[in-house]
Amino acid sequence: MSRSTNRLYKIFIYLVLSLLAISIIVPVGWVFLASLKENSEFYRSPWSLPVGLYWQNFVDAWNRASMGAYVFNSVVVTAMALALLLALALPAAYVLARFEFPGRGLLRQLFKGGLFINVNYIVVPIFLMLVDAKKGFAMMPELLNNRFILALVYAATSLPFTIYLLSSYFMTLPSTFEEAASIDGANHFTTMMRIMIPMAKPSIITVILFNFLGFWNEYIISFTLMNKQELRTLPVGLMNLMAAQNAAQQYGQLYAGMVMVMLPTLILYIFVQKRLTEGMTAGGSKE
Repeated sequence: MSRSTNRLYKIFIYLVLSLLAISIIVPVGWVFLASLKENSEFYRSPWSLPVGLYWQNFVDAWNRASMGAYVFNSVVVTAMALALLLALALPAAYVLARFEFPGRGLLRQLFKGGLFINVNYIVVPIFLMLVDAKKGFAMMPELLNNRFILALVYAATSLPFTIYLLSSYFMTLPSTFEEAASIDGANHFTTMMRIMIPMAKPSIITVILFNFLGFWNEYIISFTLMNKQELRTLPVGLMNLMAAQNAAQQYGQLYAGMVMVMLPTLILYIFVQKRLTEGMTAGGSKE
């Protein structure tokens, strides 16, 4: 490739990346600015900059639209789902990556197959299964409108992706660390917890971020399994807020609710973006 062709290629790549960045930054920035407008400003010119910083939109969305309760529900469900997911996926991924046993290859293929199952297609069977379980065991606690059950469903449906990524990363780690730990008298559990899992931190951060985004923004499963208003998560609450505020024409509160949904994911990504890149590249370097 000649120098001029290489230069044109770089210009083209930078142009495409710049356009892509603009297409993402402009809508997000506009939502943040719109959340600080008074309602009357939308009628004059919805595309203009806010005259002042009207923080009352966030107060009204938090209190009057019950966004505070929705945020609490999302935080609780997401935290429980991530804890359950890591508690199940880390040992499973470590065993699949570092130990030879009958059926290991079949299990890895099954987890790969799980990557192609769209959870939205099986939400109705999950709902019916929970309803039938409650009917069959009268003493069983309520399975619908249950934050723990929702978190358990989130964790279970995310296992294929998480185990596949973590096991791929564990396979890249040299066996010398395990051999040294064995010589020092450490058992398999101690080796996993104190040596191998800390070394897999970039990959763990990657799965935490991806699953956090999935759990925090998930709508269909939460809408199906949580029909009590006070137990609904933030995306479902935001949809209710959109319907209510569109009817009441309170657009400032509507955009304030959107900011509440976006802000945690943006903050998390800013803090872990470097580790995210490391985990994605290292996790896919060996099969």
